[in-house]
Amino acid sequence: MVRPSGSKRLPLRIAQIAPLIESIPPKKYGGTERVVYFLTEELIRRGHSVTLFASGDSQTSAKLQSVYPLSLREARIPDLYGANPFTLMHIGNAYEKQGNFDIIHDHLGFLSLPTANLSRRPVVMTYHGPFTGQVRRMFAAMRHPHIVSISKSQAELARDLNQVGVVYNGLSMESYPFSEEHDGYLLAVGRFSMEKGIHHAIEVAQYLSIPLIIAAKLDPIDMPYFNQYIAPKLSDRQVRWIGEVDEATRNRLMSRALCFLHPVTWREPFGLVMIEAMACGAPVVAFRRGSIPEIVHHGKTGFVVDNVDEMIDAVMGVRAISRRECRRHALRNFNVGRMVDSYEAIYYRVLGR
Repeated sequence: MVRPSGSKRLPLRIAQIAPLIESIPPKKYGGTERVVYFLTEELIRRGHSVTLFASGDSQTSAKLQSVYPLSLREARIPDLYGANPFTLMHIGNAYEKQGNFDIIHDHLGFLSLPTANLSRRPVVMTYHGPFTGQVRRMFAAMRHPHIVSISKSQAELARDLNQVGVVYNGLSMESYPFSEEHDGYLLAVGRFSMEKGIHHAIEVAQYLSIPLIIAAKLDPIDMPYFNQYIAPKLSDRQVRWIGEVDEATRNRLMSRALCFLHPVTWREPFGLVMIEAMACGAPVVAFRRGSIPEIVHHGKTGFVVDNVDEMIDAVMGVRAISRRECRRHALRNFNVGRMVDSYEAIYYRVLGR
């Protein structure tokens, strides 16, 4: 990871372009939005002038620029993740004002890539999604933005692109609740979809006869998966779905969980929820996909496993994991200061070019 030289540098005028899907910070689900919030606040604390392009209901110390008063999910706008009219207006509004900034930090990925590629101001683009074949071809064709990956695993798929560094996501987790004790239940958090693999967590819980709490949102697009793999198993009293919860409720659940299950089935670029679980003291048991071996210290803060059978064995041995070590690992390696040190160094290096 890139480190600043330590020499005094002039403050920058920075544009942060966040997704419109959730507010900044998000009320419930929204990992990228949570990262953008802490990045923005720390940059301002360090003396930079930051303009945040986000939904109108965002809470920020930055100058807020918005084309819509609510997050798209709050407003029930269809096609949340696609090129809907509000997202296109959002992109246009940000890049129209590019002359006001020294550097633009874009978190929208390939949706804004064609516009970013034409920018007269330097653009640093953190890509928070997977580098699929088509996405890689887009970034290979439009090479002006400087790409930041959020894990070494993700960076491997972008090694022939205009990549300027790897920066792990960081959060301010010092105030997260921590408990040395647990209440004996397993926990799964996120959203219902095949790639999140919550059906595997249910299988583990049922085999071990351990209660499982699921705090997850359900989008209409994921109803077929839910109806086939999840709904038939909710009649089991061991498995309890409590819906999508706010951050405070989720953190309390993490602090009292025996362990956190993360059986994702895709090459996840960075699992933000894992560092939050560890900060609350919950060991993480996760499938060996994408960035997970970079985040979970196998045998120290949880276990990295290859299949359901190994996950069952790991849960049986999870009481040997130090909950205090889980918290220490998360706060030391995935904090806001470390993340912003790296981004500041990248900004200055890009501008120096």
